[in-house]
Amino acid sequence: MNKNLLVTKRSGKQETIDLEKIHRVIKWAAKGLDNVSVSLVELKSHIQFYDGIRTEDIHETMIKAAADLISEEAPDYQYLAARLAVFHLRKKAYGKFEPPALYDHVKLNVDAQRYDAHLLADYTAEEFKEMEMFVDHWRDMNFSYGAIKQLEGKYLLQNRISGEIFESPQFLYILVAASLFATYDKSERMDYIRRFYEATSSFKISLPTPIMAGVRTPTRQFSSCVLIECDDSLDSINAVSNSIVKYVSQRAGIGINAGRIRALGSSIRGGEAFHTGCIPFYKHFQTAVKSCSQGGVRGGAATLFYPLWHLEVESLLVLKNNRGVEENRVRHLDYGVQINRLMYQRLIDNKDISLFSPSDVDGLYDAFFQDQDEFERLYTLYEQDPSIRKQTIKASELFGLVMQERASTGRIYIQHVDHCNTHSPFDPAVAPVRQSNLCLEIALPTKPMQHPGDEEGEIALCTLSAFNLGAIKDLSELENLADLAVRALDSLLDYQDYPMPAAEKSTMARRSLGIGVINYAYYLAKNGVKYSDGSANNLTHRTFEAIQFYLLKASMNLSKEQGPCLAFNETTYSQGILPIDTYKSALDEICDEELHLDWETLRSEIKEHGLRNSTLTALMPSETSSQISNATNGIEPPRGLISIKASKDGILKQVVPDYENLRDNYELLWNIPNNTGYLQLVGLMQKFVDQAISSNTNYDPQRFPGQKVPMTTLLTDLMLAYKYGLKTLYYHNTRDGASDVDVVKEDEGCEGGACKI
Repeated sequence: MNKNLLVTKRSGKQETIDLEKIHRVIKWAAKGLDNVSVSLVELKSHIQFYDGIRTEDIHETMIKAAADLISEEAPDYQYLAARLAVFHLRKKAYGKFEPPALYDHVKLNVDAQRYDAHLLADYTAEEFKEMEMFVDHWRDMNFSYGAIKQLEGKYLLQNRISGEIFESPQFLYILVAASLFATYDKSERMDYIRRFYEATSSFKISLPTPIMAGVRTPTRQFSSCVLIECDDSLDSINAVSNSIVKYVSQRAGIGINAGRIRALGSSIRGGEAFHTGCIPFYKHFQTAVKSCSQGGVRGGAATLFYPLWHLEVESLLVLKNNRGVEENRVRHLDYGVQINRLMYQRLIDNKDISLFSPSDVDGLYDAFFQDQDEFERLYTLYEQDPSIRKQTIKASELFGLVMQERASTGRIYIQHVDHCNTHSPFDPAVAPVRQSNLCLEIALPTKPMQHPGDEEGEIALCTLSAFNLGAIKDLSELENLADLAVRALDSLLDYQDYPMPAAEKSTMARRSLGIGVINYAYYLAKNGVKYSDGSANNLTHRTFEAIQFYLLKASMNLSKEQGPCLAFNETTYSQGILPIDTYKSALDEICDEELHLDWETLRSEIKEHGLRNSTLTALMPSETSSQISNATNGIEPPRGLISIKASKDGILKQVVPDYENLRDNYELLWNIPNNTGYLQLVGLMQKFVDQAISSNTNYDPQRFPGQKVPMTTLLTDLMLAYKYGLKTLYYHNTRDGASDVDVVKEDEGCEGGACKI
């Protein structure tokens, strides 16, 4: 290429291009990496240079050239590209490669109102110098290319209008730690900051989008999931809409329970008016959800829940369907269909299901969640009452419609409301769980608000995090990590603001946390076991036993120090009931692993000291935040050894962890013959998880005659999920057959692509 080309520096000055300088930067980035070629990156970069090119564009060209070379044969280009991206990022943030002193950096950004002023109020310059000793900026070089692009696009402090970036990743980690432990006693908080920084910056604890993007800034709302319940009144509907707008604007994914809204044609004010039914109000909620972007971090999204026996169910099930007209479709929400034991029994017995308007059947809607025997008694009573408006449909036909729409849209979700209450940390008699969230892993009590500002209503918030199973060498490590995660997230509940009184009251009473896992597929691969054949069952049982045990122990210890949550008496834990007491016994048929930890001592300690947090566990998708840790997402099998992820930042390639050594150990999604082994594993996880699990079903039509998945297969999997105690089912994924490497599109709503933790 022409060595006399001019480049335009950041100052606007032009000078002759220095190819040797470019060579040194790429060579530096390639140090210690296998199967990468400096000259090949240079060649691919040079052909895109032009006279007058800006130095920033040269950096970006080199980064793209390296990223384009990421492949199964040469996976280390993901680190070469990442290092070039870090170099570029720091130049943009600081004007040089070396970061400034931590105190100077914090003061500059507090003065500019980009960081929260409490940082300078709570810590001295000397304490910031001590914190700086914990920081290892070289850890920036451990990120993959996909991780750096996600950090740059979503998490790092920036002006989303101008594109300016003001920090690099290690400052993010240390300042999140400083923010969360600011109220701890000065004699111990530095130790907690150091340990939490170590755990997060070494990827042992994964943080969700709202925490990584928001903690340390003046915006103080960090709950990933918000559950809002609607009553059957205009005032309540308007209160829900108002709450949706406030929380969507502050980075939260929304769950809306609208199951109480009466059906089309119902009487209003004693027959004075004719009710317009659910669809107009669902449209109203959709408008609220889409009214705000989330600060450039992600778009607003929500899942709306209703019972299978609702009188309008046949119309509600097709709301996402591409057929039909706008008047009878509400396509920009997702939907959760609520099912229980009686509905399944009607299917098994080949009987009918009766559909009612909740407004016509006193007590039925509440019993649906609180008491399954009472629900069945009332349901059969109302079926026999000729004065009550109803419709009848064959159970097989209705379940077929559910599964048909779930298959065609991928986004009709399932909630087993009985499992959410019978295998629950909440006493359903006083605090029933009536809904989940956008990603189907939160299961918390809610109460309808009757008007905006209503303090008697209850909006449920859940604050998320995850353990990186791939970064843990021994399950005993979880004890320390659990203590750190519980303390940090519990502190966050007091640190954040609450735009709605109903949310603050509920959160302060219940202090719900949802700690899950990432990198499960890698964990299985490095232990030489698979999803499909039962070989992972015992390992999974041991692992999730340890997770739940150590989290409960951490919350119990915190309760000793700070007192139990105010609503501890509304939990089954207060009665000495643990998750190991209420799981579905069908799991014993597929796993004979004994319990390894001292649950009886823990039981007595919880009864004596209480728990600081009503819930501790929830398994979320973690699509985005797992990329930060260069991990496989959540509990899902990877679609390929290289995943191609499409986000607003472009196409990002991510190679599975330890690819060179374990490539043959990974069981890829479309190589798994059916959903049975996966559903069994999720059931074993659910035995210990006190909230719910974002679990998917996956189908390759090429495996079936006529390339069409039979309805019997779909229904069998649905009933298997119920048999093993799953509380929720999230996506229905269908392989399109277009490529062996599937593109995973980022979900705009919940936490990590999906529930973006």
